[in-house]
Amino acid sequence: MNNVKRALQYRDEGKLQESNELLLKLVVNDPNNAELNYQCAWSFDVLGEEAKAVPYYEKALEIGLNDSDTLGATIGLGSTYRTLGQYKKSKLVFEKGIDRFPHNNALKTFYSMTLYNLGENKKAMEILLTCIVETTNDTDIALYKRAIGFYADKLDKTW
Repeated sequence: MNNVKRALQYRDEGKLQESNELLLKLVVNDPNNAELNYQCAWSFDVLGEEAKAVPYYEKALEIGLNDSDTLGATIGLGSTYRTLGQYKKSKLVFEKGIDRFPHNNALKTFYSMTLYNLGENKKAMEILLTCIVETTNDTDIALYKRAIGFYADKLDKTW
């Protein structure tokens, strides 16, 4: 088993510190490997060390990842910026991600949290309500899907 697989196995087994330490060693030896930077960032996130994750997310995205990992790193970086109170940076990351992945509802949901933190509550609610009506299997919500969708961008309007 190669070292990257071992590090990911450690993470799957809940050996988060061991995973992080191995990934740090690997990224030091191969600093321009986007996948290693992404996995290292992720390993800091799961340890609750978000500030340490940021440079690894940034570098992974700068170098370039496949679509799946780009999406994961975008959500990771945007969410990490948000938890660190860097809301404007978070917003920019999420907007860039939504431009690339316009149909990803997880990305939109994290984006709406950032909008909330920035006081853009109307836009945040519109995004969340739209996600709900487009994705729900809940029969009670489905009964009102048309109305919820209609009002999603009209929350401040009265008739």
